[in-house]
This record gives sequence, C-alpha cells and structure tokens, in this order.
Amino acid sequence: MVSLPVRNAFTVDVEDFFQVAAFRRQVAVEQWPQFTLRVVDNTLRVLDWMECRQILGTFFVLGWVAERAPALVREILHRGHEVASHGYGHQLIYEIGPDRFRLDVRRARQILEDAGGEKICGYRAPSYSITARSLWALDILIEEGFTWDSSIYPIIHDLYGIPGGNRFLHWIQRPAGQIREFPITTYELRLARARVRLPVGGGGYLRLLPAPWIRRAFEKINQEEGQPAILYFHPWEIDPQQPRIQAPWRSRFRHYLNLERTFGKLDYLVRHLPFAPVREVLAAVEGQERTAFRCHGVAHA
Repeated sequence: MVSLPVRNAFTVDVEDFFQVAAFRRQVAVEQWPQFTLRVVDNTLRVLDWMECRQILGTFFVLGWVAERAPALVREILHRGHEVASHGYGHQLIYEIGPDRFRLDVRRARQILEDAGGEKICGYRAPSYSITARSLWALDILIEEGFTWDSSIYPIIHDLYGIPGGNRFLHWIQRPAGQIREFPITTYELRLARARVRLPVGGGGYLRLLPAPWIRRAFEKINQEEGQPAILYFHPWEIDPQQPRIQAPWRSRFRHYLNLERTFGKLDYLVRHLPFAPVREVLAAVEGQERTAFRCHGVAHA
C-alpha cells in the first residue's frame, strides 16, 4: 500500500486528430501525409500551459510524429518532461500481430531515442489495445527492453479493455520476464450488491464527466485506497478548430464531444490534485515498497 501523500501521473498521448482509432476506417495510414500536422502546435500549447502551472508529465509520443517533428521530442525533454513510446503507426495491436508489433515498437523506440538522446523505458499501446487476446505484446515489450507499460484499461469497451483486471500499479509476470503495469484509472462505485467500474482516467471520459466529479474520484483513490491514479489526454482534445472527418455518428460523438471544454477541465484538475511524470510516481511507489520490505524484515527479526 502506498502511503500518503500520493502523486498522480499526468500523461499526454502525442498523436494527431486523423490518426485515432475512431477514424481508422475513414482515414488509411497511407493517407496521413495528406493532412497538415496540428499536433506540434497543440503540444507546444500544452507545454506552455504546463510550464505556467509548474507541473511535469509523461508524453507518449507516436513514432510517426517524432519522425516528422524530432524537434518536438527535444522540446518536451528540454522542459523537463518524460518521453515514452506510443508505438510507430498507431495500429491496434491485436490486429497487426506479434511480428508487426515487434517491428513497430523497435522502429518507434529508435526514432525517439535518436531524436531525444535518452533511453525510452515506457510504452502505451495505441487505443489501449493490449487486451486478453494480445497479452503476448507484454512479452515483446520485455524482450525489447521496456521496463513499464501503461496500456491496460480494466473496463469493458468495444475496442479495448480487460474487465476485472488489476486497477492499480502492479507487476505482471510473463514467460519473457516481468514488467510494471500502470493501468488506466477506474473508480469503483458500490451499487446495492454490485460494484461498477467507471473509467475516469481521461480522454473522452474526461470530456464527458464533470471535472469536480473526476477530482473526487481521484481523491478517493488516493486517500481511501492509497493508490496513485493516472490522467491522460491527447493534444487534439484541446483543438476545437480541427478539421471535421466524416464518420459514423458514434465515432464523431467520441471524438468531437466537448473539445472546447478540455483545457478548462485539465486546468481545474491540476489546480486541485498533485501530478508528476510516470517515472516519479513509479520511483515513489518503489521507495515505499522497499521501506515496507525493510520494516517487515525488522519486525520479524
């Protein structure tokens, strides 16, 4: 158990509006170069705002973006933030299979390390697509030298999710070894005799739910369960002026809902909750674990 005070992880998935899974049937990867990049300016806006609020975070940068904007990777690092991998081509892992996945993560990691000059230790799958049918991806991440992952969403969803999965930081043991998993945050509501998990970690749920409600959920996770939570969003979510893509109504609803409110909600949350990069949250938790281990040893000496 993590002792208070608990800091939460602030994370940004650096991808552009035309690369999201909701539009994958409308915009093929081969069409991406036809679009004007908006992710660079949007990410710089995020960086400026974070500097004003004096917070640091972890940026999961898509290799495709870093390949075209290596200076953005350097700017993220220059401002003191952590860079992690979001893969290269933003393809759902369970659709591309093990061989293509390995090539994807290798390519992305090399681009990020060449651009920033720092080793990349963390990974987040496109659209959280490490699910029960793609757990083999964790073995590949371990074999490729990643030490932590933040790809598992322990909820029910049509694109992702491992319902009933561990909600908090934990080690996952695989045939290839072990890796630290930082699942996307859920809050458990007790309704009668049932427990219902609500996704409160960010993205569309951030845009849908009231910010004070998300704040209370994070505070209860921190104070009552003694665990760090993780917040995520995408630079395109602060960009209401982005071009509209013609897609089915559900995809449009998921992508365009409340874009004009994202920045205000983020600003509210960082003013009321403590945040840090993933690396610092992991270091704090590991320090608490080492302390607990030593104390346990003394108690039984």
